Amino acid sequence: MLLKIFFLFAVLATSLFADIIRPSYVEIIQKTADSYSILLKVPQTNSESSEIKVKTIDGCKEINPHLRNVINNSAIERYILECKDTIKGKTVEIEGLEDTKMDLLLRLEFSDNSSQSALLNPLNRTYTIKEDASRLQIIKTYTWLGITHILMGFDHLMFVFLLLLIVKNMRRLLWTITAFTLAHSITMAGATLGIVHVPQQPVEAIIALSILFLAMEILHEQEGRVGLASKYPWIIAFIFGLLHGFGFAGALAEIGLPHHAITLALVFFNIGVELGQLIFVTTVILFALLLKKLKHPHLIKSLETIVIYFIGGLSAFWVFERVAAF
Repeated sequence: MLLKIFFLFAVLATSLFADIIRPSYVEIIQKTADSYSILLKVPQTNSESSEIKVKTIDGCKEINPHLRNVINNSAIERYILECKDTIKGKTVEIEGLEDTKMDLLLRLEFSDNSSQSALLNPLNRTYTIKEDASRLQIIKTYTWLGITHILMGFDHLMFVFLLLLIVKNMRRLLWTITAFTLAHSITMAGATLGIVHVPQQPVEAIIALSILFLAMEILHEQEGRVGLASKYPWIIAFIFGLLHGFGFAGALAEIGLPHHAITLALVFFNIGVELGQLIFVTTVILFALLLKKLKHPHLIKSLETIVIYFIGGLSAFWVFERVAAF
């Protein structure tokens, strides 16, 4: 039960960094031997976002006006570059990224079906395009994206955190986390590969509802009423894990996948999610072991109750907010 104190600090930390949950995205696709389409997508999280742009690549010029619009709280910009020669070996620089706290995923697709990916940030804003990129580059980029997505995905972490509170022993915890992992891996793969399609807004609302459900189950258990989540945590984790997988798929769709290596990128994004989840669970458990040394049971009990009500209240707010956005 002392784990709740840890999550109170996690709540505050996540609130401070809420503007960096989603990365910006630049896609450069070769259309002909000498022309490339540019797509820039920037989450509208603050006034700095609109200043991000792609610096003109050496030997290239823009040949059409920029088309701009806003979709799903992201500013979208499209235009065409005409280049005298191949852009391989040249440097792509992102201007304005240094004034933000966001990462940026750069993806390039060439007419020979090869692709390259790189994750840029305010301290590393340039990428020199390689003549022939390896698959290791895709593995590194999408694994890191998976790790950062789960660690900055507050709603997913809250669900995992509440599962940790409900499960009382390590064996049941192992089965529960495995069920959650299996479930979201299935639906994330199915949605990403186009096998199944579920509207994203209802999925996000039900994810919030799943958090509220677990918070209520914990409060009921404190009153002596043991619910389904306590009796069969692996079943609850699997059912709601299917929905969380659709949420991961939605995030991956926003980021984009390399056309010639969709499966590879999907697998390692999922591996990144699991690594991030493992980091979170391990950190919570280690922090809980430290808290056991405290000798203030009444204070700890009060903080436990505050955190549970906070999580329940926040998830209830998300339910109404996300339903209103339908």
